[in-house]
Amino acid sequence: MIESITVFNRTAVRRHRDRAATNLSAHDFLFAESAERLADRLDDVTRSFPLALDLGCHGGELARALGGRGGIETLIQSDLSPILAALANGKGAPALAGDEEALPFAEMSFDLVLSNLSLHWVNDLPGMLIQIRRALKPDGLFLAAALGGDTLHELRTSLFQAETEIEGGVSPRFSPLIDVRDLGNLMTRAGFALPVVDAETVTVSYGNPLKLLLDLRGMGETNANKDRRRNFTRRATLLRAFEIYLETFADAAGRIPATFEIITMTAWAPDPSQQKPLKPGSAKSLLADALGADTVSTRGMKAPE
Repeated sequence: MIESITVFNRTAVRRHRDRAATNLSAHDFLFAESAERLADRLDDVTRSFPLALDLGCHGGELARALGGRGGIETLIQSDLSPILAALANGKGAPALAGDEEALPFAEMSFDLVLSNLSLHWVNDLPGMLIQIRRALKPDGLFLAAALGGDTLHELRTSLFQAETEIEGGVSPRFSPLIDVRDLGNLMTRAGFALPVVDAETVTVSYGNPLKLLLDLRGMGETNANKDRRRNFTRRATLLRAFEIYLETFADAAGRIPATFEIITMTAWAPDPSQQKPLKPGSAKSLLADALGADTVSTRGMKAPE
């Protein structure tokens, strides 16, 4: 018997999203940016996907970015939060409340499964990938973005140092995030064909650390670690963290960066018609050279005031 892994309190994840739904449009810029990137990638696929699923739809940002692209005739949206699902449902494609860890869909239902910045809150990522692969029709596409391990490293560093100084130790303030190096192997083990994983860095500029914390709360992206501390952060610890953040990371204008690593996963449900990968070592040139691009790109954003 395989023991289940529990890292996140899924009830807390749902509550954070429920709370964020009331004013999500004021804080959803990262979801919207990532949704546009996923939609752009779908444009590069010369296929039509009549029935698609948006898994973890938040407020419907991906549905708006798609705008009928990819030959999608019907898009079903799903989110852990019933309140967010209702919000997304009111803006276009039909939506339902559903848990990513227990997909309520029959096998071979969808031509395409998409997910935009939601899967990093899943406890059993390998099991969820297997469920997604089973929900896809043969030769169906899985295209998803999730936050990676380099996300918010500036805030993590500042809080770690401040808590060590003020309280003499640290608590699990941040949830563990996905490692890009592991994902390709996980998708292969889940039964996907032709998996591709890459990462981009989005750096958001803020006038002060408090605005970053307010945005994270407004996105529903605050700590849901099952072992997280339940009481509020001490005022002295928080103020010291802000000082460290500014001292260590602020630019000449006094603005601070907040890094978000966005990992993109692309893979296909197996089908006999698919091309077969080359044997290891048989490539004649680097993929990056063929594309005329670096393997990781960086873009900057300024947070909405």
